Amino acid sequence: MNLKELSKKPERLAPGHRMCPGCAATIIARIVMKGTENPLVVSCATGCLEVSTTIYPYTAWRVPWIHNAFENAAATLSGVETAYNVLKKKGKINKDIKFLAFGGDGGTYDIGLQSLSGTLERGHDVVYVCYDNEAYMNTGVQRSGSTPFSANTKTTPAGKVKQGKEEFKKDLTAVVAGHHIPYVAQASPHNYMDLLRKAEKAFNTKGPAFINVISPCVPGWGYPMNKTLEIAKLAVETCFWPLYEIENDEWKLNYDPKDKKKPITDWIKEQARFKHLFKPENEHLIEKIQSHVDKEWDALKKRCGVQ
Repeated sequence: MNLKELSKKPERLAPGHRMCPGCAATIIARIVMKGTENPLVVSCATGCLEVSTTIYPYTAWRVPWIHNAFENAAATLSGVETAYNVLKKKGKINKDIKFLAFGGDGGTYDIGLQSLSGTLERGHDVVYVCYDNEAYMNTGVQRSGSTPFSANTKTTPAGKVKQGKEEFKKDLTAVVAGHHIPYVAQASPHNYMDLLRKAEKAFNTKGPAFINVISPCVPGWGYPMNKTLEIAKLAVETCFWPLYEIENDEWKLNYDPKDKKKPITDWIKEQARFKHLFKPENEHLIEKIQSHVDKEWDALKKRCGVQ
């Protein structure tokens, strides 16, 4: 499928929602839902995507949609999928329905991790997509387990005593891979076709599937709203956010910039949350970030069998 064909597919998320201009989450949701022709039931954790698309009495969703709580989107959807299997077995439903959950990093990396882990471990036939905007954006930009090292947030402010978050970002994709589910992937909204292909694979997988998608946030990261896809692309080209997939425990690298790999400064200089790092006294922190990115990138290439 090419982009022209993709544009002709029906939208399952309507325009007119109240997400921020330039938000990546709606781009991600629209592309992912084009990954199947089947009827869809969507569960959504509390977060930007939930509150901004379902302001009572309106909804932007053109599919059956469920919101329960911040921490249990995966558990809710696993219950729906189980009920569907029972009704199908009894002959009361004859449609092949797909089940999809969306959660931000707060509802996935942190608050919803137990719920997600249980759903994966039990083997429910669902697709879970994390739109990773690297903080609790919906409640005012507080740090999460996904927030990068040295990023400025409301709860990890850069000042005289500390220079942003003091811990490195949690590697949730690897945590999910540790559940040995059939399909796991990392993707970026700037590469539409890669994300679409991974969504198609996830929906066609029997059993649980998980896709972690980087989701740049205009107010939380601090960049012009017309640069969302450029920022996402730089995250990939600096190898801060590699594109890869794991099928039945086989790791595969989807993109290797090789000698065109860009320095991490190309990515962080575009974001206000890192502006304090460019003070002379904080240069060592940039070096620390670059060293961490290089180490993780080399480890990933080894896992994928790439020289």
